[in-house]
Order: sequence, then structure tokens, then C-alpha cells
Amino acid sequence: MATTKKIETKESFQFKQFTVLQDNATMKVGTDGVLLGAWADISNTKKVLDIGTGTGVIALMMAQRLPSAEVHAVEISKEASEIAKENFANSGWSDRMKLLNLPVQDFAKITDHSYDLIVSNPPFFSGGTFSSNENKNLMRHTVRLPNGDLLHAVRRLLNKSGRFAVILPYIEGLRFEEMARQYHFYVTKKTSVLPTKEKSVERLLLEFAYEENELEEKTLVVETSKRHVYTDDYIALTKDFYLKM
Repeated sequence: MATTKKIETKESFQFKQFTVLQDNATMKVGTDGVLLGAWADISNTKKVLDIGTGTGVIALMMAQRLPSAEVHAVEISKEASEIAKENFANSGWSDRMKLLNLPVQDFAKITDHSYDLIVSNPPFFSGGTFSSNENKNLMRHTVRLPNGDLLHAVRRLLNKSGRFAVILPYIEGLRFEEMARQYHFYVTKKTSVLPTKEKSVERLLLEFAYEENELEEKTLVVETSKRHVYTDDYIALTKDFYLKM
């Protein structure tokens, strides 16, 4: 088991095997990233790419789950990439992790790497007004990473037998699934995420591949009817990461 260096910081998120520094981070550690990092299918994976890594949480989860894999990450924000680099360096897997501060559109054009698994918690706002926080706009809005650009980059970077996994809000996920067909990607695995069993689906976890196969479709409920009391399914999915699971 990897060990995490002791870190003195004003703000950090402690997982079982690593710590995520997030001082001054625009987008903090959240449920979406942890869900994707725990849910993604890692079978037959030797090289992973995390697109839009932010603080690096999903990439670090990939490094934990895949003890011998190379884990690469791209991040457009200079500030976020500096935070992620520090988190990678402080982990027990820094020798297998690499971060590039550039748009994935550019990375896809210049790299000779190809990946068995690509993961992304991508920006999802495609309309409406911007917030007053420019960094948050970059992280959450598709202006800098339109869905078409993301799918085009993935086609250039994903091995023919590889998988591409994302998490998106429900409506945006349905739109993304429809657009992915135009890029000849097929959904092979889909999990609908509900906050509680009484509420509607809020998130979609989607896995894509180049070949159409029988769809594996499931539902995941995060909490019971009691606040912060988690379901057995959610605990089973995330217990290797969260300290109190």
C-alpha cells in the first residue's frame, strides 16, 4: 500500500492512501470525481489519461487502483495544474504520474501516446450566463472544451480496444451520449446516479467504446433517507478511498 507524506496545509482532502491539496483550487474535491474514479472499468489497463484533471483526484485514484500503470493527465488551467503537480509529487505514485498544462486539443495533435482508458469529469455548461469567477467558468463551461472537441481528441488518443468514461449531469449526459454516436462511440456501460431513492436521476456515469456491445445498465443510490447515511452500494464503490467508509 502506498503511503502519503505528511502535509501541512490550510485546506486539503484526506483519502485513505493520498491527500489532495486544494488551497486556492477553483473546483474542490467533489462526489462526481470520486464516483468516476471508483466506477471506471480498469481491466486490461496499462496506460490511463485523465482529461481536465483539476486537483488531480481522479488521476490519483487511477494510480491507486492500478499499481503498475502509467497515469497521465492534462489540465488547461495553469493554477490547477500546479496544484495537481504538487498532489502527484506528494503521493506514493509520483514516478508513474505525469501532468501536462495544455488543452487536450493540442495534446492530441502532438503526442504519440495512446491509452487503454481515458477518464474525464468534463465541463458541462453549454449555455446561460457566466459566473463572476473566470476560473470557475473555464472549469465548468464548455467554451474552452466543447463536447465535439473532447470526443475528437479521445478518438485520436484511445486505443482501438480502449474505453472512455465520463460523468455528467443527467440531461447533459443524454446529449453527450447522442453526440458520441456521431464520433462512432457506443455506450457499453451506464449507471444512473440518484441522491436518494425518492429523488430523480442527477448524474450519469457513461462508458464508451469503439464497438457496440450489450449495454450494462445499473442504478446507484448515494444516500438513504437519512442525510449523510450512505447506501451499501455507494459504500462498496468508494470504501477504498474515503477515510470514513
